[in-house]
Amino acid sequence: MLIEFILVGVLGGLVRALYGLLKAINDGALINKGYFFITLIISGVIGGLLGTVFNTDYRITCLAGYVGTDILENVFTGVMPKSIILKKK
Repeated sequence: MLIEFILVGVLGGLVRALYGLLKAINDGALINKGYFFITLIISGVIGGLLGTVFNTDYRITCLAGYVGTDILENVFTGVMPKSIILKKK
């Protein structure tokens, strides 16, 4: 039962990741494959855990994977600096 929830969580994360990937391609941004796969793994874990803990419907688990990926992307965007500026003393 856990593996089904994890796979559906990954599916939700994949949908969100593909949306972000298409958006980045349209903007001409450099694609980080490692980041892409890490978000898929984490979304599967989030979806799987929420689906198992709450024993919910697969649709909720898919949504949890989607939202989990979206939250992770927004957190990393807010935390990581856009550029590094070095100042002289």
